[in-house]
Amino acid sequence: MSYFNSVPQAPADGILKLSVLSKADNNSKKVDLGVGAYRDDNGKPWVLPVVDKAEKRLVSDPTANHEYLGVGGLPSLTGGAQTLIFGSDSPAINEGRVYTIQSISGTGANMVGAVFLKQFKVPADAAIYISKPTWGNHRNIFQTAGHEVREYRYCNYQTLGLDIDGMLEDLRAAPRGQIILLHACAHNPTGIDPTEEQWTQIADVMADRGHFPFFDCAYQGFATGDVDRDALAIRMFVARGFELFVAESFAKNMGLYGERTGCLHVVTKDSALIPAVSSQLNRLSRATISTASAYGAKIAGTVLQDKALYSEWLENMQTMSDRIKTMREALRNKLVELGTPGDWSHVTSQIGMFSFTGLSKDQVATLRNQYHMYLTDDGRISVAGLNSNNVDYVAKAIDAVVRAAK
Repeated sequence: MSYFNSVPQAPADGILKLSVLSKADNNSKKVDLGVGAYRDDNGKPWVLPVVDKAEKRLVSDPTANHEYLGVGGLPSLTGGAQTLIFGSDSPAINEGRVYTIQSISGTGANMVGAVFLKQFKVPADAAIYISKPTWGNHRNIFQTAGHEVREYRYCNYQTLGLDIDGMLEDLRAAPRGQIILLHACAHNPTGIDPTEEQWTQIADVMADRGHFPFFDCAYQGFATGDVDRDALAIRMFVARGFELFVAESFAKNMGLYGERTGCLHVVTKDSALIPAVSSQLNRLSRATISTASAYGAKIAGTVLQDKALYSEWLENMQTMSDRIKTMREALRNKLVELGTPGDWSHVTSQIGMFSFTGLSKDQVATLRNQYHMYLTDDGRISVAGLNSNNVDYVAKAIDAVVRAAK
């Protein structure tokens, strides 16, 4: 009898499984629309020029070393990340009401926040509410931390736009004091973001019901090309007096995917609360990762703290954002040109890396099996996987499976 006989098989991760299938496909027409990473117009990974400059500066620094970081992380990163999220003129920062701890990218920030809230949430039986749909790992993270996970309506599956009425109704119906996970910008997997007016409505309901906002921000600057616009919702909630968490990742907007660079921010009502809150976050981080990784933090911190590099980074993000917008327009225009049944305006009204196409699971399977196109079963595509060499092929394949279903 083995000690491990009682361990059940874990369900497969859909994204990782898709990646394995794509890598095993050697067909020349293969199109990988599943990977959540930016690609250039040749379908290749892109090292941001500003990141390349920062790396060369680090390598040439005679004082460089591989010592541990402090438990809170690298100050140049955490301080720069605070300003990026909350703004250079943030009263919350100036009043000492913000604490930032470095994390293992956005996933680690979500997990540290989840474990903290499991221990200290009020009420103690508060559930985590996630959007329907959401990033596939959200449920896994919060359930693993011991939370009950519930859903609120988000996507209108008929229009492929925001179901604001359903969302507000679900937030109102939730018991007081629940934890609401919100995507700050470029909602994953739908690409559907609330307007400023809708964010105000969401904030109104959450304030009335005493809910706690937990923002996940993985695409600041990458979504619209404007770091301030992409932080609008977070800054609105802070200005209205909410206490909140923000999980932040530099994987997408700096291309530091494998460096696992991120932060968890907490905003409190009073600076007197920060010592206790920060001590507990530091304790949890120490217990799980001891100290955060240094290399990606040094790259990001260098970019965030150097005015010239920061300006260049904004330009690099604009380059990525513009290319994705161009691919959205190209895909929609080709579908319209082909006369593909349906309304494809959602392809360009959605923003960010992903587009929720509305394709069925059966249509996705056909695209994979007959056209060597790899996208998630819910019909989400990574627009970054499109380029001028494959967008026509992708549009014709979508046209074929949509017509076959009619």
